[in-house]
Amino acid sequence: MSARVSPAGPSVGAHPTIAHVLGARPNFVKAAPVINALAAALSGAEQVVIHTGQHYDERMSEIFFRELGLPEPDVNLGVGSGSHAQQTAALMVGLEKEFTERSPSLVIVYGDVNSTIAAALVAAKLHIPVAHVEAGLRSFDMTMPEEVNRRLTDQLSDLCFVTSPEAIGHLAAEGVPVDRVHLVGNPMIDTLLANLDAFDTERVRAEHGLPERYVLATMHRPANVDSPEVAAGLVRRLHEIADMAEVVIPLHPRGRAVLLAAGLDDHAGVRVLDPLGYIDFIAAVRGAAAVVTDSGGLQEETTILGVPCLTVRPNTERPITITHGTNQLVTFDEVVPAARKALSRPADQARFPSDRIPPLWDGHAGPRIAEVIMRNLGV
Repeated sequence: MSARVSPAGPSVGAHPTIAHVLGARPNFVKAAPVINALAAALSGAEQVVIHTGQHYDERMSEIFFRELGLPEPDVNLGVGSGSHAQQTAALMVGLEKEFTERSPSLVIVYGDVNSTIAAALVAAKLHIPVAHVEAGLRSFDMTMPEEVNRRLTDQLSDLCFVTSPEAIGHLAAEGVPVDRVHLVGNPMIDTLLANLDAFDTERVRAEHGLPERYVLATMHRPANVDSPEVAAGLVRRLHEIADMAEVVIPLHPRGRAVLLAAGLDDHAGVRVLDPLGYIDFIAAVRGAAAVVTDSGGLQEETTILGVPCLTVRPNTERPITITHGTNQLVTFDEVVPAARKALSRPADQARFPSDRIPPLWDGHAGPRIAEVIMRNLGV
């Protein structure tokens, strides 16, 4: 148990205040089971949901609150886009005001976005304990903004909730005391399993006119979409995949203009969609013959759904999705052959068996997190 958490904090006691800071789609998906579990376990606690507005498109934020049953945010900072410095600075100013006024006993941050590190920095300087959900993930690629956010957030966190065993070793190597680290499973998988019956692939296929067989793609990482030259190379590969099976790509606002300028939708076999809500998106993933992505969370979701996942990145902070799941790292040159291989699988072998699911990815991460928080807050 971390001495920095119990009984530190401005209002620890019978009725603590817990602040959840959410900024982007993956945060919402991870937070839902934690908020629900704390509501069930801590009837006297006040939970404050702070939506930073880092994802400000309605389809990337508000719809997730509705679909996941999250409470309406107590505040929306509405920071919007900008450079990393501009966005993080705006987040810190807004969060400092909220934390000062609300005096939370604990601030819970999720994942690795700018909202995550901004909240951890502000809370640490105000001497408010921090809990990091999804701690210890490492790509060891410091050119990724998310890697910088992950490493710094873990150093500032009093509770590090990890989703997979290797994360424990990463934190130990960085000097994080073992009593701050808790292997709890993956709350993103809690949300997926809780909504499994709602992922109606046939409905989504009918509503969006999707074919029986398709490859679903998502692309938004700066390394893949910021440079027009690199984006053009990616588009060429997606067109080659579209020669084999229709490519369906719900296009993230980040990189949309560059990918379309590179001719993404010039191929008859490429179907560009607006961003989808959580339920429709995972339903589309569930029905795909394969997924081509540079996302982090999608590597985990395809692992549980048994869908072949080709991650167009040189590294992953989620290696357990390779050893225990369906994920494969591919270069631009490898993605087309890998897609061809995935598409050549017989229909009765299109899904991978789920007998290699990572440990504790069982739908109960939220309650485990709530239990640790209750113990550390002394309630």
